[in-house]
Parts: sequence; C-alpha cells; structure tokens
Amino acid sequence: MKIYFFMAVLLLTGLNSNSQNLIGYKAIDIKKYMSENRIDMNLDKVNNKSFSYFKYSDKYDAQTVLFFLTPDSVCKNVRIVCNNSIRSTKLKELDSVYSKSGENTWTDKRSGKNYRVSLINDEWSFSITIEPEN
Repeated sequence: MKIYFFMAVLLLTGLNSNSQNLIGYKAIDIKKYMSENRIDMNLDKVNNKSFSYFKYSDKYDAQTVLFFLTPDSVCKNVRIVCNNSIRSTKLKELDSVYSKSGENTWTDKRSGKNYRVSLINDEWSFSITIEPEN
C-alpha cells in the first residue's frame, strides 16, 4: 500500500510542476497561479531582510519552489529544490517541456524571450534554476 501511495505522489508531483516559469509575473499573480494550479504546494512564511521571495513546499518534502522577486515584487528567477527520489521524473519533465541545450541545461522560449533552465546536483538533492538568458 505504501508503494502505491508513494508512486501516486511522484506521479502527481511530476504532472503538476511543469509550468513554473513565472518570471515576469507580479507577486499577486504568482500566488493566484499557485493556488489554482499547484494545490499540492503550501506557501511558507519567510522573513528575510536581504531579498524578497516566496517559498512553496509540498507536504511530502519532495520539493520546494522559490520565486525570487525584484523590489517591485516581480519574479526575476525561480529555483526548485528537489529530493533525489524524484530526479528521474523531473528529468523526463524537463526534457518534455523545454528544449535541451546541453548537459543538465534546457532553454524555455516564451513571449519572444529565452530562459535558461539548469539542473545542479547535490549529494541529497538537486536544484533547478530558471532565469532569463543574458
């Protein structure tokens, strides 16, 4: 029974997470998008005087999504930190949603702009960063 539950969580995590390039969205629009499209994620309260961001995490501790904001509360980049248990699911998702541009890098083209999507491995987790290309 536990295996079926875990597999269902992985499947739902993979299916629900593919459109998180919200760069350029205002803070209110990010909250609206997440509440409508990512009901599996909870907004965590964060107090940081150095920079402004939203932190969303799932109740299974499989992934955390950080939306970094400009002083005008507009998203400037996104970082998704994931447990290694969902790595293969995330790689398939990245390959299906974005154009592969190198090892552990992809390109997202939308609204006439290019965004770099990069995956960085760590010992117990990995992170995916989405940022505008320079």
